Amino acid sequence: MKLTGRDASRYFAQPDPKRAGLLIFGADAMRVALRRQEVISALIGPEGDAEMRLTRLQAGDLRRDAAAVHDAVKAQGFFPGPRVVFVEDATDTITDALAAALTDWAAGDAHIVVTGGALKATSKLRKLFEGARTTVAIGLYDDPPSREEVEATLRDAGLRDITPDALSDLLELSRNLDPGDFRQTVQKIALYKYRDDSPLTPAEVQVNAPLSQEADVDEILHAVAESRLTDIATLLARLQGQGVTPVSLCIGATRHFRTLHAACADPGGPGAGIAKLRPPVFGPRRDKMLKQAQDWGLPRLEDALSRLTETDLTLRSASRAPNMALIERTFIQLAMLARAKRR
Repeated sequence: MKLTGRDASRYFAQPDPKRAGLLIFGADAMRVALRRQEVISALIGPEGDAEMRLTRLQAGDLRRDAAAVHDAVKAQGFFPGPRVVFVEDATDTITDALAAALTDWAAGDAHIVVTGGALKATSKLRKLFEGARTTVAIGLYDDPPSREEVEATLRDAGLRDITPDALSDLLELSRNLDPGDFRQTVQKIALYKYRDDSPLTPAEVQVNAPLSQEADVDEILHAVAESRLTDIATLLARLQGQGVTPVSLCIGATRHFRTLHAACADPGGPGAGIAKLRPPVFGPRRDKMLKQAQDWGLPRLEDALSRLTETDLTLRSASRAPNMALIERTFIQLAMLARAKRR
């Protein structure tokens, strides 16, 4: 039997122990591994591995010893309880060995969980698990997780009291991170909220979300856009000590102001433009960028981008001017431009 969508997600959470086996396949090894862990835990419980009720087999072992999977399925465990035989990296070459074990499977035998890569529709292994009534086949693709899957991940991590805005940010984050990275981020948030009974807020999501660049670089770009002149020299000195180059700062500033320009140019206004940013921005950082886009406006943002382009060309030329002094001058000019706007 073949399962997709919500039916597949529910089966991972509550697999049917009366079925002989499950095939999970997909190009993303991390997605497959996470689902395999989930379904095995649901079948044998959190202590199943420690109680030796989980047997691991490599596909290569079955090519040398086809009866190994049959013997493992029929073997009696030392501890009572359901058992699982897990076969990793399966391909069509072990289809016959799995078919023999599935044909002879009976109630009380170990459940067979098989994982594989991107199997084609013509794959013999897929046909074996999709065609039998006693087995299930589930393919995992690069589709973003559903709201139901994200909420299940949050519940498993112990995060239940979440504000609507924070949940919206988490849903957006799930669409832009790999499954493993998203799960690690959720676990990080859960640890951050340990013994904190207050609802999860967008600011807390933003604090724990992966950063796209160094925090100090991000801070100086905000300082420039918000005309915080007194912070520019201090932050530049710190970045220079970290080895950040003037060219990198110019590229980062250009990217930041292009982002503000794109948000400001959106037909729905800066708010709609900020919401469409990829990767998304969250919490206080999103509020900052929205205010910056509204304060600057298109004409001044175009002026800022023009100045940054000139600076970039100078930095890459044969000019003998000190590069860090050049970028500092440009940042101060931009900050003054922002200050003139507010006046």
